[in-house]
Amino acid sequence: MNRFQSIRRLTALCIGLVTAFSFNPANAGEGGTSHIMPGANATLVDLPPTSPGGFFKPMYINYRGDASAKVPTAAGVVANLNADANTLVLGGGYGLEQTILGGAHYSVAAFLPYTWLSISGNAAALGGVAIQNSVSGFGDLTVVPVMLAWKSDNWQYDFLMPVYAPTGSYETGRLGNTGLNYWTFDPIAGVAYSNTKSGLNAAAHLGYAINTENNATSYKSGNVLHLDTSIQQIFPLGSGFANIGAEAWYFEQLTCDRGSGATLGCFKGRTAGIGPVLGYIQPIGKEKLLFEFKWLPELETRNRLQGDYLWLKMVYKF
Repeated sequence: MNRFQSIRRLTALCIGLVTAFSFNPANAGEGGTSHIMPGANATLVDLPPTSPGGFFKPMYINYRGDASAKVPTAAGVVANLNADANTLVLGGGYGLEQTILGGAHYSVAAFLPYTWLSISGNAAALGGVAIQNSVSGFGDLTVVPVMLAWKSDNWQYDFLMPVYAPTGSYETGRLGNTGLNYWTFDPIAGVAYSNTKSGLNAAAHLGYAINTENNATSYKSGNVLHLDTSIQQIFPLGSGFANIGAEAWYFEQLTCDRGSGATLGCFKGRTAGIGPVLGYIQPIGKEKLLFEFKWLPELETRNRLQGDYLWLKMVYKF
């Protein structure tokens, strides 16, 4: 097996990352936050597996952003929000040997985040008085009970159904929370291309996130359409393989925020951006170890925080 064939085999085996970053400013909604975030499901490393076996996938995410406009939060309407969040995610899953639905490879996964959050702003109900909060705790659990992948030559077609459960820490009246206190169901369809001869790789995934109501605040965040795309070039380096590329995304909230707690009205949000991706694959016998780093700056936003995401992922496939 040549080097590029090994790469193709690895990318087919690696799990689709769909992670819960509970304080995640990916689009508008309550708190200017969402379970959906850029970088979670974009590169070929993030594809559902097409071979049986288990995997372990820890990740680190940093987000720093701010918003001058008013934003609805658990502490009421707040202006001039400034947030710094660091999240460690532990997760893993398993791909079954049996195929279903005309040759689809079936796998499951789960991810649990722990977040350290510092946030500040000006409370509208208190005449603009400055408030701040630092909190840490577990975020909302992500369970992916359905991941399907069909392979055809250089192409892969995917369907995923991540479910975000409100297991994280949440208190009404607290400016910052590591949980969102509502469920999100996020069906995702994707297509990917991997050319083992040239090393060229590309992927695109389209999802529609459906949110339930936060019963503590009577606030239902609107549903979100999100598109993540990437292109990467893989080449031999040392005893493994390096890759360099770019990731772009576009998130659009299609339905209005609703409920008695939605005091700012519809409050639809949007975000878009593009950033570099670097990675390295190290074969270890029959197993593989992969690292990936991303810097994803938001370039265009509406009704939400705007800032930068830093991702560090590791995949150990066994």
